[in-house]
Amino acid sequence: MKNYTKEDILRLVEEEDVEFIRLQFTDIFGNLKNVAITASQLEKALDNKCMFDGSSIEGFLRIEESDMYLYPDFNTLEIFPWRPQQGKVARLICDVYRPNGEPFEGDPRYVLKRAIKDAEEMGYTFDVGPECEFFLFHTDENALPTTITHEQAGYFDLGPIDFGENARRDMVLTLEEMGFEIEASHHEGAPAQHEIDFRYDEALRTADNIMTFKLAVKTIAKRHGLHATFMPKPKYGVNGSGMHINMSLSKDGKNIFSDENDNNGLSKEAYYFIGGIMKHIKGMTAITNPLVNSYKRLVPGYEAPVHIAWSATNRSPLIRVPAARGENTRVELRSPDPSANPYLSLAICLKAGLDGIKNKIEPPKSIDRNIFEMSEEERKAEGIEAIPGTLIEAVNELEKDEFVKGALGEHVAKTYINAKKKEWDDYRSQVTDWEINQYLYKF
Repeated sequence: MKNYTKEDILRLVEEEDVEFIRLQFTDIFGNLKNVAITASQLEKALDNKCMFDGSSIEGFLRIEESDMYLYPDFNTLEIFPWRPQQGKVARLICDVYRPNGEPFEGDPRYVLKRAIKDAEEMGYTFDVGPECEFFLFHTDENALPTTITHEQAGYFDLGPIDFGENARRDMVLTLEEMGFEIEASHHEGAPAQHEIDFRYDEALRTADNIMTFKLAVKTIAKRHGLHATFMPKPKYGVNGSGMHINMSLSKDGKNIFSDENDNNGLSKEAYYFIGGIMKHIKGMTAITNPLVNSYKRLVPGYEAPVHIAWSATNRSPLIRVPAARGENTRVELRSPDPSANPYLSLAICLKAGLDGIKNKIEPPKSIDRNIFEMSEEERKAEGIEAIPGTLIEAVNELEKDEFVKGALGEHVAKTYINAKKKEWDDYRSQVTDWEINQYLYKF
């Protein structure tokens, strides 16, 4: 674990011949932003004196109150391996502050920090391991992205069938050079779909890593003449891309989700954590699945979960408890997709789980058979409900869940809900090719 001081940063930048430093932050909608400075301005930035116009960032502040400051997190210093090795480029991830020195309540990183603090007050550390899927597509003659691929590889296939093998290898090597511990990488189920898994870590570092991961994957893909997309469902008729979130809580260095005396090997806290997420999942879904397109993935038949249930033995429910036990015991939420803002997603997962523990929310009994093969009557008899089926349904559920809105904070919740309603209105006013093909000749 890094523990850099201001002097360490200044020394490393000089020793490594770093000329440009990107001060990065993430907006409410999960888009990575940055202000670039030269090394001559670094000391000023490290003293938290770098100001920017918050009104230019969607979801931040009005123009009347737009001055914002970037406070670099010293431990996030990283030199980009893909940039020139003379006059190198580095980055620092920043927190966003108001001019009066208070954290900006619309900064997603602050929202997660606030949730982590709640866990710490209960004696817990929140560890998270993501599974990020993405597609690699060709670009056109203008280097713009397409959804074209010529490969037909499937799950765990390898070269020469897997056309993206070389690009994926370079991504892994680049990420390792940046300090990631890559546990596995492989071709996913759909043509041109890939997954790279990196080791779990404390929640804030994991959220930072997800943002860095996306940037690195897109950058290396471009070097191979490809476009990497984390869009949940870019092609009809094949699996979409998910971002399963594996979560555990530890106390005094010990995983508290484990109990060898339980039939499932789970502690009461683990059950309550699952119960809290199941209670709030409808209100959480607009955050974990934030796009109109997210709900094209969440349909039966493509492995993505659509039913609110849990199991320790099969993959069809929303929540799965993987087989590993002891210190590796974890709860896997399978619905999120990689377009989600990781800071907000991890914050609401943690808060919902803690709500379960605080209020001893028991989950319903586990569903240990394939839910997709159950009839509607069978699911109804088991009390199995579905997660929201469209973005507007998810936004309406978010509006109703005061707890989830409280976890986000008033500014983020209000801004997010209004923006997603507008996104839905823009979408539903479109006339698609499907509608033309279905209706134009009939009516």
